[in-house]
Amino acid sequence: MRYIITLFMTATPAVAEVPSVVTDIPPVQALVAQVMGDLGSPELLLAKGADEHDFQLRPSQAGAVADAGLVVWIGPELTPWLAGALETRPEGAASLALLEAEGTLRREYGEQGEKGHDHGPIDPHAWLAPDNAEVWLGLIAGELSRLDPEHAAIYRANAAAAGKQVAALDDEIAGKLAPVKGRALLTYHDAFGYFGDHYGLDFVGSVALGDASSPGAARLVELRGEIEAGGVTCLFPEVQHDPALLEQLAEGTGVRIGGALDPVGSSLEPGPGAYAALLRGLAGTIAECAGG
Repeated sequence: MRYIITLFMTATPAVAEVPSVVTDIPPVQALVAQVMGDLGSPELLLAKGADEHDFQLRPSQAGAVADAGLVVWIGPELTPWLAGALETRPEGAASLALLEAEGTLRREYGEQGEKGHDHGPIDPHAWLAPDNAEVWLGLIAGELSRLDPEHAAIYRANAAAAGKQVAALDDEIAGKLAPVKGRALLTYHDAFGYFGDHYGLDFVGSVALGDASSPGAARLVELRGEIEAGGVTCLFPEVQHDPALLEQLAEGTGVRIGGALDPVGSSLEPGPGAYAALLRGLAGTIAECAGG
């Protein structure tokens, strides 16, 4: 006797694929990582210790940008090297330029900055305002939810939790910096306007007027005069720049030289905790020098 065996295949619902996400700089990667949580880990393009303004993508990174489900970046004002790679993506591929996004607080450079920066009139260092970080968490969650609606509730819950952490961090840093409000601070380049505006710090100027420019002799004489007149409390070098110029300016004046500031977090280990580490690092370094 012949038996006919019939196999019934049970349809298994497809599991939603979490979008692959590529980011430009450590603070952006940290915010996206907080929103994604355990669902995925966004790729960071900027190598540790590299200059965010002048970076060369490796072929593998260019490929990751081309294939990513979502690219989250500050915008061409900060990382122009990413703009060309984005042009290789398929039409309609998702990207989120945070500086241009609705709700982002944008700060214009002063007259001095407009002459010295290649960014244009808008200061792109907008992640240094915690208010922007809170806005961006919501925008990132919204874009991920649009691309991956099955996990939308997780993205939004993670963003809400991260927003509360940013608010608590903001209160912590405000308390730490309150004693040094009004102290005149001089940095290597003009990257700290958002941070200064938010916490009431007085960044009176910068040594280099642009990110890629070196100060001329006249500029150094002008700054030396301000320092000798007692118009500066602390000088701050930066992690990617030689501190020799600042040491030269400070020599014999008695003005203090603080630790090296890291506005983009290029010296930090990437990950969800990098945003808080970046802001705490800035606040601690500034408070230590200006409060001395």
